[in-house]
Amino acid sequence: MNRSAQEIHDRALTHERERARVHRRTLKVVMFGQILGGAGLAAGVTVGALLAEDMLETDGLAGLPAALFTLGSALAAYLVGGISQRAGRRVGLGVGFAAGGLGAIGVVIAAAVGNVPLLFLALLVYGAGTATNLQARYAGADLATPSTRGTAISVALVSTTVGAVAGPNLVGPLGHLATHLGLPSLSGPFLLAAVAYSAAGLALFTLLRPDPLLLARRIEAETARSALTQPEPMPATELEAMIVDDIVEEAQAEGLEPTIVPPVGRGAYVGATIMVLTQITMVAIMTMTPVHMRDHHHGMSDVGLVIGLHIAAMYLPSPITGLLVDRLGRSAMAVASGIVLLASGLVAALAPGDSLGLTILALILLGLGWNFGLISGTALVVDATEPSNRPRTQGRVDVLVALAGASGGALSGLVVALTSYPTLTITFGLLALSLIPALMWASPTRQTRAPG
Repeated sequence: MNRSAQEIHDRALTHERERARVHRRTLKVVMFGQILGGAGLAAGVTVGALLAEDMLETDGLAGLPAALFTLGSALAAYLVGGISQRAGRRVGLGVGFAAGGLGAIGVVIAAAVGNVPLLFLALLVYGAGTATNLQARYAGADLATPSTRGTAISVALVSTTVGAVAGPNLVGPLGHLATHLGLPSLSGPFLLAAVAYSAAGLALFTLLRPDPLLLARRIEAETARSALTQPEPMPATELEAMIVDDIVEEAQAEGLEPTIVPPVGRGAYVGATIMVLTQITMVAIMTMTPVHMRDHHHGMSDVGLVIGLHIAAMYLPSPITGLLVDRLGRSAMAVASGIVLLASGLVAALAPGDSLGLTILALILLGLGWNFGLISGTALVVDATEPSNRPRTQGRVDVLVALAGASGGALSGLVVALTSYPTLTITFGLLALSLIPALMWASPTRQTRAPG
């Protein structure tokens, strides 16, 4: 090995050691932030529809809060993705969670004064926390190797479980606290959300150093420069090499890191489709389940238990799901997602209204199917992108996912009002199966298994 080749080898080894060290630290910080963020997102899921039903005095619009905060999360996903693209994950996630905390405070004020327009506006802003909670999973994968991306994504998601499961089961105590403070009892969970989201944003902004995305870009750029100076012939054409040289020189003249932005692969579109279909199904069924339960005389403790176990199923299986996504492949787990979501819809439709056990089973299956779809879809998106184009692409994907959730939330109340809860669950369960044609479209790319 000549001196130049040895230098390249040593530099690559240094990059790998730095990447591994920062990746381990990043996962720890993201896990801490997700524990806090999980407590924040549980408020809207658990009592959002009930709060709207009380303030609007109709159940036909009970799905509106879910639609509003998921619509807000769509805008926030785009903004957080754009901020992360320019300034890194630390700033993007910190700003996103701070906005979610501000929105939660707005919901509490709106409930206290009975102001419906303020409630709608606050729910839009509150959605920033939901979007940021999901965007954090990408931070966990920025420095992961291709064969461990599913596992890295799952670590970020499973941490959400602690806060997200605790939140719904604190509905009763938080309601008493809110009443003691002279506030409506259903605003109590949003008090927790305000504190949790704000703390999550502060933790990530303060502790996520060095920034995993910026480090990944630096390693990518230095690796590209090393490759350009190799004595061995490069596979690129002479024209391509000249273009790369020009970009590098221009970036260096402006004091910037030279970054070549590659095109996004087809796998990103397929991953987005999988996440969109699983999200719209999950949000539609989840949104109307508390209303359906209260109509059949279940108390708030029962509602909190069902939603808590549902959220546990959304996040707790993540380590196993991530391992299966890496070992069995992205497509296999995406198909499993569609099947499990359909099973959830059928169980919910066939369960008697007073059956707590079957309702719990249906919502656990709903969370599990969503988990399969989110992790397999996210892995496909990460596989098809590079550090230089990843945040912007991921932000746009999460915009689509959030809009799907908003659609599911908005439609759910109307579907139940016009037909029935069983019709809703079966319809959206069948919709989830339409992800299979998307996977068939992707099969020629052979991007359904972890590279390497």
